[in-house]
Amino acid sequence: MSEFWAHSPSTASKGSGHLLHDHLQSVAERACKSFMQQPGSDLAYLAGLWHDLGKYRPGFQRYIRMAADAHIEGKLPQGSDKSHSAAGALWALEHLSKQHGAEGCVAARILQYVIAGHHAGLDNWDDGLKPRLAGADTHREFTSALDAQPPEAVLRPPIDRPAVKTLPLPFKGPEEIPGRFALWVRMLFSALVDADFLDTEAFMNPTTAQAREAETLPMCALLACFDTYMELKAETLVAAGLANTLVNRRRAEVLAACRTKAAEAPGTFTLTVPTGGGKTLAGLAFALTHAVHHGKRRVVMVIPYTSIIEQTAQVYREVFAPLGDEVVLEHHSNAESDERDETSRSRLACENWDAPVIVTTSVQLFESLFARKTSRCRKLHNLAHSVLVIDEAQLLPVQYLQPVVDVLRLLVRDHGVTVVLCTATQPMLTEQRHFGGRGLRGYQSGEVRAIIDDEAGLYKALQRVRVHLPSDLTTPQPWDATAQALQQHDAVLTIVSRRADARDLYDRLKRELPTGARGLHHLSALMCAQHRSEVIADIKAALVIRREALACGDAAEPVRVVSTQLVEAGVDLDFPVVYRALAGLDSIAQAAGRCNREGRLAMGEVHVFVPPKAPPAGLMRQAAQTCALVWDDIGDTDPLALDRVSRYFAHLYGNANTLDIGDVCDALRLTVDTQAWTLPVRFRDAAENFRLIDNEEAATVIVRYRSPRCRDNVDQLIAMLERDGPQRWLMRKLQRYGVTIYRHALQRLLACGDISELAGVPGLYVQTESDVFYDPVLGVQVGGAPGDPAAFVF
Repeated sequence: MSEFWAHSPSTASKGSGHLLHDHLQSVAERACKSFMQQPGSDLAYLAGLWHDLGKYRPGFQRYIRMAADAHIEGKLPQGSDKSHSAAGALWALEHLSKQHGAEGCVAARILQYVIAGHHAGLDNWDDGLKPRLAGADTHREFTSALDAQPPEAVLRPPIDRPAVKTLPLPFKGPEEIPGRFALWVRMLFSALVDADFLDTEAFMNPTTAQAREAETLPMCALLACFDTYMELKAETLVAAGLANTLVNRRRAEVLAACRTKAAEAPGTFTLTVPTGGGKTLAGLAFALTHAVHHGKRRVVMVIPYTSIIEQTAQVYREVFAPLGDEVVLEHHSNAESDERDETSRSRLACENWDAPVIVTTSVQLFESLFARKTSRCRKLHNLAHSVLVIDEAQLLPVQYLQPVVDVLRLLVRDHGVTVVLCTATQPMLTEQRHFGGRGLRGYQSGEVRAIIDDEAGLYKALQRVRVHLPSDLTTPQPWDATAQALQQHDAVLTIVSRRADARDLYDRLKRELPTGARGLHHLSALMCAQHRSEVIADIKAALVIRREALACGDAAEPVRVVSTQLVEAGVDLDFPVVYRALAGLDSIAQAAGRCNREGRLAMGEVHVFVPPKAPPAGLMRQAAQTCALVWDDIGDTDPLALDRVSRYFAHLYGNANTLDIGDVCDALRLTVDTQAWTLPVRFRDAAENFRLIDNEEAATVIVRYRSPRCRDNVDQLIAMLERDGPQRWLMRKLQRYGVTIYRHALQRLLACGDISELAGVPGLYVQTESDVFYDPVLGVQVGGAPGDPAAFVF
C-alpha cells in the first residue's frame, strides 16, 4: 500500500487521509514536549511514536478507507484484523530489551501500559494486560503490522538508553507511599492521549485546533489583573465607609498573610480562616503570587459541590474579565457523555485543562487522579507544576481519605505541585497510625505549613455568632415546631441535609405563612446551576433591599430561605438568623458563616435542631452522630471552638470503618518483579473502586430551564448536541443545565416520557417537553427520592 492513513479524510482535508507517519511523529513530539519537566520524557516520545504502530496492518488500512470511526478501537469486533493498539506494546518489549537489556525491559513494561491502553484505558497487569499481550490475536496484529514494513525512523528512532533509574520505581522493596509509580504512569498516559487527541483534532478540525493553541497568558498577567481588581474593591470599601470594619480589617490581614507566605518554597500549606474571612480571594492571591514566584503553570481551584461551583467560577470570571473569557475554565462532571460509548467527536470534546485557571469539583479532580480511561486521564499532565487549592478541605471523602492524602502528597513530592488546604474547620491529616497499622498514613511533621500564624487569635477576633443547641441532641423535633420557629423571623436561612426535607419544609411554610410564597425561597441541587444562580442573586438583592429599608425606618419585606447544604460553601449570604439541622460539626460551622457574615450585628444567632429524619445513611449520618458526641460535654464553651473541631475530626476519622473502602492503595502498590522484570499494578481495579459518586447510581439530565436571564437558549443547545455531537464549547455551556438524579428515578422518568436519552450521546439524558418534570421553584420532580448523590460528601 503506497499511503498509510492514521485517520479517514475529514471535511478540512479535502479527501486526503491523515498520513500515519506524520501522525506518529507529531504525537511523539507533542507528548515529549508535554512531559519535558518530568523524568521519562524519552518514554513519552517513544509512546507517541509507537502508539498506533498497529495501523500499518492491511486490514486496518482497508477498513479506515470505509469507516470514519475506524480509529476508535472500542467500536471494532474482538479478534478482528482492524485492531491496532497492541502492536506497539509488543514492539517496545522486543526492541528495547534487545537494545538495553533489563533497563530496556523495564522501560518497555511502562510503555506497554500506556500504548496498549490508549483506547481501552490503563488495565490491570496480571488479569488484563499480561494475558492480552500473550494472546494469539495480539501477536497476529503485531506480525501483520511489521510485515507492512513501517519506516525505520518509526521502528528504531535514535533514542539513548532509557534513564530508568530516574523513574519512581521501588527496586529495593515496596513503595513508601502506595501509588507513586501508578500516578507517574497516569501522567505519562495523559501526555500521550492528549497529544493523540490534539493531533487528531488538528487534522479533523484545524480551525478549532488553532484557536486552542493560542498563546496562554503568563501568570504575571493574571496576578496584575487580580491586583487591579483588589485595588478597585478596596477603593469601593473606602468610599462606602466600610474599609475599617472589624471584618474587613481582618480580611485585609488574611490577604496580606497569603501574599507574604506565597514567596515560601513550594509544598503543602493550610489556609485556616473562619467562614466570611475572605479566603476565596485570599487563596487566589496566594496561588497567583506563588505561581509567579516559582514558575507554576496554572491555578486549579477545587470546590466540594457541583451545586456551587458556578458561584466561585463567576467570582473569578469577574476578576479576570479584562483578560477575556478563556482565562477561567469551569469543569465538573455534569455534562459528560458515557465514556463506554465514545465517538471521535466525544474524544475530542473532553477537557484537557489547558486554561490558566481551572475551577473544578472534588469529584472531577480525584476520580481523574485514580482513573484509567482516556477521557478522564487526558488532563492530568497539566496538573504538574500547578498550584492546587482545595477549598473546604474538611469535605475530603472519609471513606477514601487514605488514597486522597497519598495522591496529594505525591503530587507535591514528584510533580511540582503546591497544594493549599483551605477551610474554616481544618481536618487532621497528620500521621495517625496506631499499633497494627490502623489509622491514617498522613503528613509528617514539618510537611505542612500554615499561612495564618495565629489561627486562634483570628477566630476569636472574627467570632460573630452565638450557637444555640437543643437540650437533647438525640430527640427529633417535628417539622411543625421548626416551621413555627421560623415564622418568628422575617429574615432567616434554614439549612437541611435532604433535598426532600427542603421541599417539604418549603411547602409547609408556603401554606402556613401569612405572606405565602412572597419572600420565601428554595434552593437544592434538584435545580440546575442556572436556576440556582438566579435564585441566589434574588436572595442577595432582597437582603440588600431589606437592610436599606430598615436603615430608613421603613417596613421591610421578609426574606426566608430553605436550602440544602449547597449554600454552605462558596455562597456569600448574610442573614441575622440561621437554623441548621444537626449535621457534622464542619457543616454547622459553614452554616454559621452565613450568619452575621459582615459583622453588622453585635452577634448573629445560629440555632441547631434535630430534624424528624436522620441524615442519609453513610458519612452524613456518621458526621451528625460524631458532632453530637463531641458536644456531649459542651457546658458553656463555644460549640465551634478550634479544639472541639480537632476532637471532631479525630473521632470521625478514628471511628471510620475504613479510610480506603475500595482497597485502592493495595491495588496501586507496586512491588517490582525482578525475575520477569514486570511492574504489576491493578489500574482497572483502582479506577472501578474509587467512586466518590457511583455512576451506576447517579445520572445527569439536561433540563430545559427557560428564563429571561438565561445567557443561552437551552433548546437550541440541546438540538445542536443531538445534531452535531459533543463539542468542548457546547458541553461547557450545557453544564449550567445539568441535574444529577438517582438511576432508579431515571428509569421511572424514562417510562413516563419526562426524559429521553440524547440521540448520539449515550449516557446523557434530556428533559422532553414535559410540563411537570421541572418545577419553576423546586426544580426536578423525582417523586421524593431522598438525598443528593452529587453532594453527599463532595
